[in-house]
Amino acid sequence: MKRSWRLLGLVLVAVVCLAVAVLLRPAVGHEAEMAGSIDDTQATSAAQEPDTGEDGPQILVLNYHKVSDEFLSLAVAPADFDWQMRYLKEHGYHAITPDELYDALEGTGQLPANPVLITFDDGYQDNYDNAYPILRKYGLKGTVFVVTSFLGTRKGYLTWDECREMEKNGMTVASHTVDHKSMTDLTNDQLRAELVESKKKAEAELGHEVKYMAYPTGAYNLHIAQLVREAGYKAAFTIKYGGVSRKSNIYALERVPIFHTEKTNRDFIERIHYTPQFESFGWTKH
Repeated sequence: MKRSWRLLGLVLVAVVCLAVAVLLRPAVGHEAEMAGSIDDTQATSAAQEPDTGEDGPQILVLNYHKVSDEFLSLAVAPADFDWQMRYLKEHGYHAITPDELYDALEGTGQLPANPVLITFDDGYQDNYDNAYPILRKYGLKGTVFVVTSFLGTRKGYLTWDECREMEKNGMTVASHTVDHKSMTDLTNDQLRAELVESKKKAEAELGHEVKYMAYPTGAYNLHIAQLVREAGYKAAFTIKYGGVSRKSNIYALERVPIFHTEKTNRDFIERIHYTPQFESFGWTKH
């Protein structure tokens, strides 16, 4: 009898392991990291909106920093970025603006099928030199959160002329504060200055209202989020991993960070495919 129970236990363990393996298997068998033909049969489910009930679909907000050949985790190679944007295009994703995301969350607008908001933090020069031409190549648009005191003054960062040109071609430029200081380390007066002055500067340079911001280093709390609202922003983005839905805090919107890794493009597909699944199970993936 004892042997029978032991055998039954082993069978149950094997069944559980098989179920987990099926659930967490890679979305595709993609191993090549450089551009090539993308098989339409690969991970087609990745481009389908999951049903999350009354909270609506999970909306992907991708978070990039640099698009360059630098050997940094924050620097996605231009060839890989091209591959990723082509993947989005060929698998039915539609790039949206922060305004479109905001309107959908407020219930005043409709999103296209498989929406994705493509964002860049800090405002690096390579966003204009490398990312922007690739986005235009595939008819996509993105959002750049800029550190306003860096633009036109620091080497390696955008100029306001470049920002204005990008906005004429579908891009959105928004605030990443004045000096990129960790906001949880600042006094209330310093916080207000970072939020208000960056908004004023960007609006003066761009000629329109700046309605969105992203927290430097992702550091924020509910008090800071309240100051963001008081400064006149309509929404703010964190680096909290996850998809955005109607249950999201409009001043703490989730994003999916994209990094340079050993297998950058495979990891990109896994992240955009599994984020809604991890959220639906209540799991957090870092």
